[in-house]
Amino acid sequence: MTGDLALPGDYPALLGELKDRIRSAQTRAALAVNRELILLYWQMGQAILGRQQQAGWGAKVIDQLSRDLKREFPEMKGFSRSNLSSMQQFAATWPDEGTVQQLVGQLPWGHNIALMQKVKDPGQREWYARATVEHGWSRNVLIHQIEGRLRERQGQATTNFGRALPSPQSELAQQLLKDPYNFDFLTLHDEALERDLERGLLAHLRDFMLELGVGFAFVGSQVHLEVGGEDFYLDLLFYHLRLRCYIVIDLKIGEFKPEYVGKMNFYLSAADDLLRHPSDAPSIGLLLCRTQNKVIAEYALRGVDRPLGVSTYELAEALPQELRGQLPSVEELERELEGLGGQPNGADRGG
Repeated sequence: MTGDLALPGDYPALLGELKDRIRSAQTRAALAVNRELILLYWQMGQAILGRQQQAGWGAKVIDQLSRDLKREFPEMKGFSRSNLSSMQQFAATWPDEGTVQQLVGQLPWGHNIALMQKVKDPGQREWYARATVEHGWSRNVLIHQIEGRLRERQGQATTNFGRALPSPQSELAQQLLKDPYNFDFLTLHDEALERDLERGLLAHLRDFMLELGVGFAFVGSQVHLEVGGEDFYLDLLFYHLRLRCYIVIDLKIGEFKPEYVGKMNFYLSAADDLLRHPSDAPSIGLLLCRTQNKVIAEYALRGVDRPLGVSTYELAEALPQELRGQLPSVEELERELEGLGGQPNGADRGG
């Protein structure tokens, strides 16, 4: 047996390049297969829909069609009665074949089912379809965004971006911010402090990042800045990969107050001087308050040169005071389960 073959020094680079090409080809092939399947489903739905409209086909014909197709193509799935009905609905939902080929054909069938079931407005449905293609959302994330009313909230923050940022960065930054933010994964009582809100968001960082949106990279919490020999701390610091800038978030447990703008303006000045790289865009500030009066917020932002936005957030409803203490604790429930011979489930949902 001969010894190990001496490989050229650039062999790992070649191997890496070929691996990337193979994976890219596999992805393109999978997308092509999916596009053909979605187009087939649309064409089948169009044929069924046309017969129903022209000849008055009823449900019994769909039942028979399902049985015959299963018999003819036993190796293929997707010919159940419910799926044939979904194909018919799909064809009615997207009557233009070009839209099917160029947009929803890029989405798996499960995504298309979710869009049809959960979004009734055609404009909103197309918006969610395009956002899913752009961001590569899984079906669960798509459903989460729909149920969280992302389309209605996106771009609704009160900002000065139109004056403080050049175009098109101002438009992109505006669309990145929402109002309100949905923190339904948190439950805080009336006596909660801002540090409790911050701890809750960090404890559910995955959910928080999902709500912030694509492109946010977490840098840290209570980020220390020294200015004039004094110590200051940023509640939350992110970096946005598309905007190429830092995002400073200041958390407020109550309503917006005009004086918050001056403090955030100071934070942004310090962040730009101490953290910002010369190639970075100016840092952006986001004041997250429990409530806001938009007129007051707009007045407060007038004349402020640094890009700053004001948004609100929604929390999961806390239990009424009279019910607290009347429900069993986790420990009591586990003891009850053990007494019944069950096994308590200690796993949480993560995030």
